[in-house]
Amino acid sequence: MSRIPDAEVLLTPKEVALRFHVNPKTVTRWAKAGKLTPIRTLGGHRRYRESEVLEHLREYVEKTAQ
Repeated sequence: MSRIPDAEVLLTPKEVALRFHVNPKTVTRWAKAGKLTPIRTLGGHRRYRESEVLEHLREYVEKTAQ
């Protein structure tokens, strides 16, 4: 029996902003600039894949630590 993979965790712009310590509007600007890939809900809201956000966060921390 094969197991269905867990669904990808999606984050709101506010949740992403909290991880980066920025304003949620900054997250929206990053999405418009192509730095993050938004997923649109049926209601038109933006959500972001947690895996992508964590990868960008890791790169951000490495860059700012230098």
